[in-house]
Amino acid sequence: MKSLFSRKTFALAGLLMASSFSVMANQAAQLEVDNPFVREMPPMAPATGAFMTLINTGDSSIAVVRAKSDAANTVELHTHINDGGVMRMREIPEIAIDPMGQAELKPGGLHVMLIGPTRALTEGDLVDITLVMADGSEKTLQAPVRKIMGMGMGMGQGHQGGHGMHRHH
Repeated sequence: MKSLFSRKTFALAGLLMASSFSVMANQAAQLEVDNPFVREMPPMAPATGAFMTLINTGDSSIAVVRAKSDAANTVELHTHINDGGVMRMREIPEIAIDPMGQAELKPGGLHVMLIGPTRALTEGDLVDITLVMADGSEKTLQAPVRKIMGMGMGMGQGHQGGHGMHRHH
């Protein structure tokens, strides 16, 4: 049943693109996703982040307005802001990508927040994530779970060591 549905959708998208209404172009069709991954967290962690580079191959702007995943109870678009010297996460309404431009979702910056994981996400797992565009079109991707060490989660560990050393000539 699903393949029949997607074939119809594909034909419809083709018709829309071929028509003179180029504004109806499917935003998901001009979005490429490079190097997606989800950060491995401890088993009981309340949330984790998904990161990737979003590339707009078209000549009109794309806005990702929502994300969905069966790996988490809640999925939100987030950014980090510097609030008086403290990095805080904030939910944002969209991630916009300029024509022929790209948006990098990376630790400490823009990311897709997976809140309330529905299973333990361990290295090597694949997480399905669906990005929803402003025009309602969707792009589903698979992001492998990766361990990321030393991304600032350790509250500055590993930065001491070198300060108390004395060099003798």
